[in-house]
Amino acid sequence: MEQLTQKLKDGKMSVLETPIPQIGTQSLLVRSHFSLISAGTESSTVTAARKSYIGKAKERPEQVRQVIDTLKSQGITQTYRAVMKKLEAYSPLGYSCAGEVIDMAGDVRGFSVGDLVACGGLSACHAEVVSVPANLCVRLEPDSDLTKASYNTIGAIAMQGVRQADLRLGETCAVIGLGLLGQITCLLLKASGVRVVGIDIDPFMVDTARKHCADLALNRDSEGVYNRIMEFTHGIGCDAVIITAATNSTDPINLAGTISRKRGTVVVVGAVPTGFDRDPHYYRKELQLRMSCSYGPGRYDPSYEEKGIDYPAGYVRWTENRNMHAFQELISSGKIDIGYLTTHTFKLQDAPSAYEMMLEKKEPFIGILIEYNAAQDHLRDKSRVTIKHSHASSGTKKVSIGFIGAGSYAQSNLIPNLQGNNRVDLKGVLTSTGTSSRSVGDRYGFDFCTGNEKDIIENPEINTVFIATRHNTHAEYLIKALNAGKHVFLEKPLCITGEELISVQDTFESASQKASLKLMVGYNRRFSPLARAVKDIVGNGPAAVHYRINAGHIPPDSWIQDPAVGGGRIIGEVCHFVDLITFLCGSLPDSVYASTLRDHHDHLDTLIATITYRNGSIGNICYFSNGDKALAKEHVEIFAHGTTSVIEDFRQLKVYSRGRVKKRSLLGQDKGQEGEISRFIGSILEGKENPIPTEDLFTTSAVTFGILGSIRTGTPISLHSIL
Repeated sequence: MEQLTQKLKDGKMSVLETPIPQIGTQSLLVRSHFSLISAGTESSTVTAARKSYIGKAKERPEQVRQVIDTLKSQGITQTYRAVMKKLEAYSPLGYSCAGEVIDMAGDVRGFSVGDLVACGGLSACHAEVVSVPANLCVRLEPDSDLTKASYNTIGAIAMQGVRQADLRLGETCAVIGLGLLGQITCLLLKASGVRVVGIDIDPFMVDTARKHCADLALNRDSEGVYNRIMEFTHGIGCDAVIITAATNSTDPINLAGTISRKRGTVVVVGAVPTGFDRDPHYYRKELQLRMSCSYGPGRYDPSYEEKGIDYPAGYVRWTENRNMHAFQELISSGKIDIGYLTTHTFKLQDAPSAYEMMLEKKEPFIGILIEYNAAQDHLRDKSRVTIKHSHASSGTKKVSIGFIGAGSYAQSNLIPNLQGNNRVDLKGVLTSTGTSSRSVGDRYGFDFCTGNEKDIIENPEINTVFIATRHNTHAEYLIKALNAGKHVFLEKPLCITGEELISVQDTFESASQKASLKLMVGYNRRFSPLARAVKDIVGNGPAAVHYRINAGHIPPDSWIQDPAVGGGRIIGEVCHFVDLITFLCGSLPDSVYASTLRDHHDHLDTLIATITYRNGSIGNICYFSNGDKALAKEHVEIFAHGTTSVIEDFRQLKVYSRGRVKKRSLLGQDKGQEGEISRFIGSILEGKENPIPTEDLFTTSAVTFGILGSIRTGTPISLHSIL
């Protein structure tokens, strides 16, 4: 399929061939008929992308700080990879479209294939096919005008702004900013019996509003704006002011205070600064200032948007989906007429010229639509896109790799350590979206990208599958790949439930009887040069290991913290530290006891766990999320045979022995990703044992489940009860 994209590096826009996206849970696959260009938002996005690196940095100071933090903690190589991944990726544009349902996830209710729908959200982009969460879709009548329905997202944003104003019949509302969003806001206000004042600096927008949606339309640059509004409101002032403008100026927020009545309401919908003059208007009039959150309640809530969990109408009357429904009903009933808003329509192939028109302001515009080829057979067999054609095999045995999932970690730590390796062929890549699949495929030289997992797992040209998806899909993809006879490199964790662990063990045992398959989990720290040096000192133990991790805070609404998706931080990250201790002690764990800080008990990310080992070793994991980020993340102390070794954040090793200290420092942090990749590739080509014994892999997951069990019961957990 084709999709409109741009690169953040230089702002270059292109209509790119990308795979049809996967259907996520609670999602619909929609063939687009029309999508709407949000002129204000998208013009700003394109303008920012076309700025110099310095210009980009000035606009994104928070991201600059993140880059500096990464540079301090991970070094220049990892920082460069992270920055270039962002700059060189293809970014989708758009967030409002309408089309026809061509497929849907099995857990979706209330829709059928063939339904016409209006869609919203970032996944409702300018592409021939989009995968959109069901709670961001509205089912339409069969005779609906899809050109009007494609205004869905802007309509919901305007609707939420009007609701925040909380107006009554006959009251007066001023709308500052009469672009696309402002025009629709005026239409909604007028349809609800509110007297509408429209204000803008653009004469074309003012004239358009005067003809179609405003009772009084004023040019901001003209004199007497305040007096005209006082006359219109009989000296009272506006009951509410909705700001839909986008500007760096504080004029809209101050003007709103000037024209508001005493104890009126100012609602900020557009992108404007809120550093208003407190006195005289906001203070003396006791004005209320409200922010309108995009489409309405549910926005930015993963439970609502991704999992499809609705809010009961008795408690949250107007969610983002119900706002969309209300907007579409106003259109279909004829209570608002948005037909005049569409000033231009472009075919998808001509879409870049629409942005040039907007940026150069060649002619007046309001609503700009992109039209798609909606023919039934147009998109047949479009899940796979060839990027380059493979050359004939040289006869040298190679590891032919397919990637499922290739996010930030994979692009910073896995793929770069495979790229350019003459023992490796990068065959195919599958990610959650078509643009990211194509971005990764182009950047790293894969033969193809795809939106269908079968193109990876069932491909006879691929003998090894790398899996770097969200944690809740690890076991599923692993089992499919093993059953297909593939070697597997799986990013941690191995799985997130005890039931999955049993299934993985059974599958690996069965698959290994048919072929000598390698299974690797990305526990990279045991392959770091400093950890290997300590292992040479410790041998097979027994040893006592103290491991302190300054883990940092992760918001509770992150997918990592979600037990059903990320498994939580114990399963998702503490497994790393369990594996390293197991490696250093040279023995399998026997039992575990853990306790957590009471204030952090809900999220289980500030805890201490003690592990006992069969050879008498002990390991202590202190995993803290409540510390200061200035402290290095990882500190490991290993006591064995009269020697103490200390690893500082995988940058420096100190060995205390016979009253002396030997130091070894690295030029940059090395957590062993390059080493683990090299060992894994070698184990396949040279027929060596798994780089990490499979018994270690299974036991590490069992330890994390034991930690959770111990926290829950307050007692030590024997691992024999789990494995």
